[in-house]
Amino acid sequence: MAPQASTPQLAIDAQAWGLALALSLGAAVSLGITRFAYGLLLPAMRTDLGWSYTLAGAMNTANALGYFIGALLTPRLLRSRGPGELLWGGALLATAFMALSGFFTDATALLVQRLLAGVASALVFVAGGLLAARLGARYPRHSGLLLGMYYGGTGLGIVASAVLVPWLLERFAAQLHGWQWSWWALALACGLGTAVLVWPARVMARWALPAAGAATAGPQQFHWTDFRYGLAGYTLFGVGYIGYMTFVVALLRSQGTSAAAVTLFYALLGVAVCASSRIWAGLLDRHRNGRPLATLNALLGVATILPALTQWWPVVLASGLLFGAVFLSVVASTTALVRHNLPPVAWAAGISAFTTVFAAGQIVGPTVVGWIADGPGGLARGLVFSACALWLGAALATRQKAL
Repeated sequence: MAPQASTPQLAIDAQAWGLALALSLGAAVSLGITRFAYGLLLPAMRTDLGWSYTLAGAMNTANALGYFIGALLTPRLLRSRGPGELLWGGALLATAFMALSGFFTDATALLVQRLLAGVASALVFVAGGLLAARLGARYPRHSGLLLGMYYGGTGLGIVASAVLVPWLLERFAAQLHGWQWSWWALALACGLGTAVLVWPARVMARWALPAAGAATAGPQQFHWTDFRYGLAGYTLFGVGYIGYMTFVVALLRSQGTSAAAVTLFYALLGVAVCASSRIWAGLLDRHRNGRPLATLNALLGVATILPALTQWWPVVLASGLLFGAVFLSVVASTTALVRHNLPPVAWAAGISAFTTVFAAGQIVGPTVVGWIADGPGGLARGLVFSACALWLGAALATRQKAL
């Protein structure tokens, strides 16, 4: 695709950085809290409610199924609603469903809540990704960093969860179903993030779409076949990474790791997510093919398998840091792939397609890893499966060419 000559080369200003930071709270709400905080709650809920690992994994499978449904609905909703409205409206719904999860102990009711929260979080994540892509197009020299800042916002949600959940679990450990307080606190955190999202939604709603420029040699619409290897690699990313995020805390707790050490591990992982936008911005800007997706998937596989191979604490911490520094940049790499190879009018369709296969992979991952963990080898063998899925995804992504 030829350069978009008509895109204004604006100097980035304080408002642009502020918008990027505010948008990042969409990722914090939709993934950092709504999706990943459950991994911290899983050990306490599993012990209290007598769940198998298969059922515990099914909770995140239900969330991923909802995410899949939301990803399918988003393109249709974007035709009648702006991305800004979907951003804060989805965040408001996610907040409500997180709060409701604290009122149930029945597995079926909790599965429904996790599914509905997944639908809402997909609306937030896709809409926020689209707005981040538009912000990057407005400031092309910083597009990789601005995209990375949005997806890196997930780390803010992870850090908030790491600070809140272990403390609340310990504080209310003697109370019947004391884990419920964690759901309510997380819902409050989501509500605060939602309030901030109203500002970028309103400001960016007044912006015109980025100019498409002159006719180019590349495709003018999104076609699945053009991105088949990238989509396949991203599907396996969804399968692989979610097993780690769902079960790594349960693995650490089963190995006797203290609550304070788990808090440190999870908080450092979240901090690494926040830093990832700076680390990988150049990679996302330089390459229009599947190389960034392949490289990051391969590194993620290394991070995933380390806790399965050793309990030595420095290596476990290194695993969390590497995982955090990479996994949301995989998501950013697919948005960059779409932005580099398609005109702005096709970005929503492209981002939604990648989000859909991402969600499909996440549906498979937690249940399969949970089923493996219930058998010989336990959670460690489940993480080996996750790492292999990531490495296969990396191999497929190397075949994605620029259009």
